[in-house]
Amino acid sequence: MPLTTKPSWKNFAWPSARKNKLMPYLPSPSKEEIAGLEPLNRLGLDNIIVVSTRRQASEAFQALEKSSVLGFDTESKPTFVRAEISEGPHVVQFSTLHTAYVFQLHDAGCCETVSALLLSESITKVGFGLAGDHVQIMRTLGVRPQKVLDLNNVFRDRGYAKELGVRGAVAVVFNRRFLKSRKATTSNWSNRQLTESQIIYSANDAWAAMQVFHALDLRLGQT
Repeated sequence: MPLTTKPSWKNFAWPSARKNKLMPYLPSPSKEEIAGLEPLNRLGLDNIIVVSTRRQASEAFQALEKSSVLGFDTESKPTFVRAEISEGPHVVQFSTLHTAYVFQLHDAGCCETVSALLLSESITKVGFGLAGDHVQIMRTLGVRPQKVLDLNNVFRDRGYAKELGVRGAVAVVFNRRFLKSRKATTSNWSNRQLTESQIIYSANDAWAAMQVFHALDLRLGQT
């Protein structure tokens, strides 16, 4: 059911950076408030490209290297034993405002292209909660991502004490609910044939980060 009143976290003009500890923190949307929002329209399969071969990776690189900013995220096969170390990421996603590319890392050509994009100093990669991704990428691909912006830090600098993540950020910026499938989250991302649900899930994680960054960039540019 849609909210009948405007939630408190939407009653704001985009704040200045929180410059001192005396400034109050901004309230974050609760799970209940987010659940009451209309869903955000997601990127469909027509605008998602799955990349699993060297040739596809080369074509994707030619399209993506022209971008100054890309939405970014990774997916890994989940681990269920405490001492088990993830062998991921198995999937790496990059997105422009209109098209997402889902790279499967079974192919050496895909790994090389993903590494090149991550190392590029001319492309800013934006996403949420990326610290864990960095560790896995370094272990799996042997590269340290450059020019990466964690949007959680941007929101923290603007006055949000609680880490928003993509769901909270979409609620704050667009007043919409970002749909995430729990089943897809815990699915086997190492499979060579991804399901439609996995493709849409992974692509939209990167796409939503790009949408949030674009909206913030426009808004902050006006302050």
